[in-house]
Amino acid sequence: MARLFVSDVHLGAAPQATEQFLGFLRAEAAQAQALYILGDLFEAWVGDDDQDPGNERVCRALRALTAGGVACFALHGNRDFLLGSGFCERSGCQLLPDPVIAQLDDERVLLTHGDALCTDDHAYQELRSIVRDPAWQERFLTLPLSAREQLADEARAGSRRHTSRTVPDIMDVNAQAVTAAFRATGVRRLVHGHTHRPGVHDIEVDGEPAQRIVLGAWYEQGSVLRYERGRYELRALPRG
Repeated sequence: MARLFVSDVHLGAAPQATEQFLGFLRAEAAQAQALYILGDLFEAWVGDDDQDPGNERVCRALRALTAGGVACFALHGNRDFLLGSGFCERSGCQLLPDPVIAQLDDERVLLTHGDALCTDDHAYQELRSIVRDPAWQERFLTLPLSAREQLADEARAGSRRHTSRTVPDIMDVNAQAVTAAFRATGVRRLVHGHTHRPGVHDIEVDGEPAQRIVLGAWYEQGSVLRYERGRYELRALPRG
């Protein structure tokens, strides 16, 4: 059976993406062995007490998927880093650390959201170090839900301004950071999202072949990596 990988669905950003993802869960994902969500499933998640009906609808669909016997794993992204045990209870998903090594048959594969590899974007990395700090998260989660939602809206607006002012290459992964990840883990295949630049990159690390697979975002169409019997297939899922 296949194992599927998606990232950057950004549910809540576009109604069409939500409908396409729900259809994906009912169809292809329901026939899989496992689904891995490599971050930014949601456009925003301000805590497990999130009341957004669209997010709850997705959680119910994931719960139905896992109840049907499909294992579902999720990593934190830069938009939904506050996913916690409440999300797991509602969705049936299991949160994994980022990065994590997955054993796919005889191969060890490194999975990560990908934002930690974008080391040339110094402003973003500084912000990331703040919001990923457990003490900061604990303080943030004590705020009223309405205040957290307002701050999340402001943060997304700030992100859009930062993106519009920053040279695009700075927001892509850093080659040295990628090489360091390969060396540190000893793997020869890396799968990530975050950059919204889907593609398969064959590279060389210390004289050995390696591969970096980048998942696409779901703003305009879906993107899924399918692994089965040693074969990897990265596909776009056009909207009908």
